[in-house]
Amino acid sequence: MTLRNLVLLFGLVCCQFVLAQDSIVNALQEVVISDVYLKKFSTSQNIQKLSDSIIKINKPSLTSLLNYNSLIYFKENGLGMVSSPSFRGTTAQQTAVIWNGININSQLNGQTDFNTISTRNFSSISVRSGGGSSIYGSSAIGGSIHLNTDLVFDNDISNEIQLDYGSFNTVGINFNSKISSEKIATQIGFSRNSSDNDYDFPETNKKNENGQFYNQSFNLNFGYQFNSKQYLKLYSQLFDGERHFSAAYGSVSKSKYQNLDTRNVLEWKAFFQKFTSTLRLAHLQEQYNYFENKSNSNYSFGKAETSILKYDASFKLGDEIQINTIVDYSQTKGIGSDLTENVRKIGSTSVLLKHNVTNWFLFEVTARKEVTNQYQSPFLFSIGTVFQPFQFYKIKINGSRNFRIPSFNDLYWKGSGNPNLKPENSFQGEITQEISNKNISFQVTGFGIKINDLLRWKPNESGVWSPENVENVLTYGTEVVLKINKKINRHLFDFTTTYGYTKSINQKTEKELIYVPNHKWVTSFQYYYKRVSINHQVLYNGTVFTSSDNQNSLTDYLVYNAGLQYGFGKSQNLKLGIQAANVFNEKYQNVLGRPLPGRNYTLNINLNF
Repeated sequence: MTLRNLVLLFGLVCCQFVLAQDSIVNALQEVVISDVYLKKFSTSQNIQKLSDSIIKINKPSLTSLLNYNSLIYFKENGLGMVSSPSFRGTTAQQTAVIWNGININSQLNGQTDFNTISTRNFSSISVRSGGGSSIYGSSAIGGSIHLNTDLVFDNDISNEIQLDYGSFNTVGINFNSKISSEKIATQIGFSRNSSDNDYDFPETNKKNENGQFYNQSFNLNFGYQFNSKQYLKLYSQLFDGERHFSAAYGSVSKSKYQNLDTRNVLEWKAFFQKFTSTLRLAHLQEQYNYFENKSNSNYSFGKAETSILKYDASFKLGDEIQINTIVDYSQTKGIGSDLTENVRKIGSTSVLLKHNVTNWFLFEVTARKEVTNQYQSPFLFSIGTVFQPFQFYKIKINGSRNFRIPSFNDLYWKGSGNPNLKPENSFQGEITQEISNKNISFQVTGFGIKINDLLRWKPNESGVWSPENVENVLTYGTEVVLKINKKINRHLFDFTTTYGYTKSINQKTEKELIYVPNHKWVTSFQYYYKRVSINHQVLYNGTVFTSSDNQNSLTDYLVYNAGLQYGFGKSQNLKLGIQAANVFNEKYQNVLGRPLPGRNYTLNINLNF
């Protein structure tokens, strides 16, 4: 990263800030999300909602979207390869992904590969910072990502097609259709993405070899409204993908990986004055095949099937108090070529309370207890308050206990699994101060997380790697967010800048955890005028350690993206655009030995009808 690039970007951002100082008009419609717990019981925590316009200008993987629009750090083994997050300095298994209210982290390895999630067919995507295990269960320690699909009964028909073509023969096809009446609502979505992914490694004569991939996802969502007080909804998703795993720099790889995931949720909801009854049935299946040599028919595999039954009874005591009681039961069966077959059964009870004491003070309390024969689950809770003494100023405080259960790989991997593992558990707290008016918001958050019994795979006396509860970790930091919108006649400016400072310390060694940057900064700017829209993105990641003794590290880097779009027709139903990624051709990597692409381009066509 050169000084010239830093100075140029600083000047660009400052100019955008100066252009956005007067009164502001919010041009984006309020997003209504299907996850009711996110809407009703997360008031004391920070939630970042990513609008439809932000989703469309980013590449379709969840990694790309969140890397440039949140403070989550991603370890990506090359473009499109395995991608795992570090949220507030925690591990990949400590970030939960919630699909329409259901936790979809893998039962096999305990995490979600963010390059196996296509973003284009969701109504909204939200980032919830901080602990959430008392609502969403295992893994919600650093935070959670919420993928929501909304079904609205509003007598409407809309269709959208987006086509992308870019560098490295990268092709994207996305179709989204919504048809609704007063009784029926449907949403159908299809997305396919593929790439030769043979990019040059910057400043070398080498290419990314054996990195080609494709993936396709299909979404079918259906709702039927019996009357104004009762409806039935079905959410269904299928993801199918194949990746040829590229090797680290200087190595050769012949491997490939196939995965197939299906997710289905059936929801029945009925309203009875101040009582609401919700019953959910869910079935999740994940399956992978790994070929060490893609030319050989031999492969290893893993498969897990999870069935969930959840009942939620919600009560309103006047206009000020809301109570939810939730009872759920899940059963997971895991099998694989390297797993001893096993079945895990978990039952849990949760109570959620929110009390609007006055128009300037509220508090919310959630509690959860799980019962299973495979581990001793801690009592989980969250307590939060919002204090708003002035219309323009508020304070949010939240404290919680959260946990992450051992995965099937941790417990049952042949020859290495440890059935005596304890869940990771954490205590954490955060405080946020926010200043805002109708048009601007400035937010500062301080947080701390104490994680006990962190799971690590380590070699035993015989040299066999096995998981153990061996470490305690202290993570703390600060997050700053500034958002400004401005409208001058027909000119609209939308500016967001976010900075995070994070320390994550192994309390035994007093060393920082690997792949946790102390500094991350992201800025996005969008400008609209008549038929033209321009967007800019800036990503800065600070230095990260790559060895536990903190002797080796990856240097910091700054990546700048820019795009232009033009609309045709009176209603601008047809839009053509171009996106340029890594404009300054920065040489960088976020995993040691895994260079990411230099400058590259994407052309896109968006048609609404």
